[in-house]
Amino acid sequence: MGGQRASAAAAGAPIAVVAGSSGFIGGELLKALKSWGYETRTVGRSHSRADATWDAPEVIADLVDDCDLLINLAGRSVGCRYNDANRHEIWDSRIDTTRTLNDAVRAASAPPRLWLNASTATIYRHAVDRPQTEGNGDIGEGFSVDIAKAWEKEFFAGTLPATRRVALRMAIVLGDGAALNMLATAARFGAGGPQHEGRWFPHRRYRGIGPDASGPTVWHGHPPTHGRQRFSWVHIDDVLRAIRFIDTHADLSGPINVSNPQVTDNAALMSALRKAVRMPLGIPAPRWLLEIGMIGLQQESELVLKSRWVLPERLESAGFAFKWTDIEAATKHLLR
Repeated sequence: MGGQRASAAAAGAPIAVVAGSSGFIGGELLKALKSWGYETRTVGRSHSRADATWDAPEVIADLVDDCDLLINLAGRSVGCRYNDANRHEIWDSRIDTTRTLNDAVRAASAPPRLWLNASTATIYRHAVDRPQTEGNGDIGEGFSVDIAKAWEKEFFAGTLPATRRVALRMAIVLGDGAALNMLATAARFGAGGPQHEGRWFPHRRYRGIGPDASGPTVWHGHPPTHGRQRFSWVHIDDVLRAIRFIDTHADLSGPINVSNPQVTDNAALMSALRKAVRMPLGIPAPRWLLEIGMIGLQQESELVLKSRWVLPERLESAGFAFKWTDIEAATKHLLR
């Protein structure tokens, strides 16, 4: 690894280390980093697909030492049922990996200039009354929020004076990923109507997790939203542009919302998807029907029933302009 860094340094190319690069965001990011002039190194679970694996912290430390940029996207997909095994795997895959990288940065003789760590806009509460920003947002409660809080706590732990740290509170990213593909598939088969919150059997899958577990232990859902729950989203192109913007703006640090300022709602989202796949019919899904479908898909209804109303106050204040702000144009482009 030291020889690779030396050859890159000799060529004048800064090194970017990307952890968790096997997902669709990571794949697009690797291509973008190369176009920005970076040499890339990767950390992942498989020896065949990464330069270092999580079971070799000494190799990770060697990669991180003398790199210019560190980006961590590692984390098991939340596209699953929140049974006990999956809950703990989601926790470990975020908290333990971030702790490993924090240890590596702290031990480095030449630590990275910038460390970007994935987080999630799901950290904010179910909001139907007002938008949530970095400055005035209300942190929510329950499983997904506790994951996000612990993730950021581990990321910002300790003092790293030579490394600027930014937590990317990303909204649902639209691109060639599971979220858009699942919703588009439903639209293609005529099930692309709005999803309605309503009565359902109480359960414990959304209960809090970790030493500071929050929220009720039994989940009863939210009041009816009639498909008007907010849906914060961001196009994959704008995620990459935001990362580049943060990279080149040294005054930005701390939590930053990466979310399109033109927030839509669930009904408008599903309408846009129907238009994109040219399906005029979209059967609405009340909570009871949606839950039955989610059992078959092995997913959670939180993806479409939680009202995410998140605005990118810090990015916009710094001068960043989003390219994709219209949900119909974005879905048409991505599903063409």
